[in-house]
Amino acid sequence: MTSSTTPFSASPALCGPLRKPRQMLNDQSYDGHKSIHDDSMAEGLGLRAGPIEGPTHFSQFDPLLFDIFGKAWFETGCISAHYQNMVVEGEEVRAFVQRPAPGERFVRLWAEKRDGTPVLTGSASVGDAAGLPHELEQRIAKLRPATGLVINRDLKVGQRGAVTEKVRMGFDQHMGNYYPFSLADKLQVITEPSPWYMPEGAAGSPWGRAIIPFEMISVLLGSTVGEAGFKGRGPAVGLFAGQQIRLLKGPLFVDHPYELEREIIALSESARTESCWVRTRVYDGQPGAAREPLAEMILNGAVLKASYGNYETEARELGLVA
Repeated sequence: MTSSTTPFSASPALCGPLRKPRQMLNDQSYDGHKSIHDDSMAEGLGLRAGPIEGPTHFSQFDPLLFDIFGKAWFETGCISAHYQNMVVEGEEVRAFVQRPAPGERFVRLWAEKRDGTPVLTGSASVGDAAGLPHELEQRIAKLRPATGLVINRDLKVGQRGAVTEKVRMGFDQHMGNYYPFSLADKLQVITEPSPWYMPEGAAGSPWGRAIIPFEMISVLLGSTVGEAGFKGRGPAVGLFAGQQIRLLKGPLFVDHPYELEREIIALSESARTESCWVRTRVYDGQPGAAREPLAEMILNGAVLKASYGNYETEARELGLVA
């Protein structure tokens, strides 16, 4: 029953508009070859075209989660997503967020294509996320020990990155072979623009500086991943199967120095993929800054077995198949 103050009952979910996210990784390369985001590479693996990178969809949730949590979303927000179906440029996507009860700081979320095809499912929160049933943490807890690894057999749970990586994201900074574009390039096509992301709007943000959008935190943290030394057998083609980005003392700022430390927290396998789950912690890179994490990301980086030419031969040699 509606009240006298509103003629409508509350919808069970907040719903964003349909958007057409842009593909910006056509020229991505690693290990001397193109990635799954290249159309010809994708078609060779049985896909229609190079898919849009999963965290691109995070931007569509930002207005909805800001509406729920206010500026705390950019300070202590956490988004955790399992990617379900790939999206190619030209397809329309809509974001949904479950309405929380008053005072709740945890919500479920999902995204769909125009025809209802699921794109991702996940969760979001603000504040201390310890003990909350976030999507990726639930999935990690259910993993069985990996006993049939071929591509990732040289990697170990608990393995740490070879170096502390130093990163920064300026507006016009090219982010390397992994991300062959700049923040300025992204801001021209981001699905949900905000003055808080822009040079001209920086002074008007609650922090007096331009902030890095959630989807571009993935780019910041992924731009130097090769330095970690987490290298499976190859060449092989990978993709993001799930991702969690959590701000502890955010936001992260444009053109600010950060340092990254990585650790493998799980290894897993499915019929078609092998996965390496990596936690990346972000620290202030300024001299003399306190050594406490500002943010962290958990990434399920899956590699396609069919993309590794020696997979069947090596699996037989290892006694994994007859």
